[in-house]
Amino acid sequence: MTDNSDFRKIAETESGGSIVGEFWGFLKSNKKWWLGPIVVMMLLLGGLLLLSTTAVAPFIYTLF
Repeated sequence: MTDNSDFRKIAETESGGSIVGEFWGFLKSNKKWWLGPIVVMMLLLGGLLLLSTTAVAPFIYTLF
């Protein structure tokens, strides 16, 4: 089973990357640049939702 050992070697040499690095590599290799703004907006909306449950909420509502 040489395929398994080859896969293991490749996985060991490329390990240690963060999820952001993995996502960036995916965007570069597959040319899916349209996914970037979608992910950024989802992260911003998630951060806004998290902040709306804290004491910062009254200050967020004044922005809108």
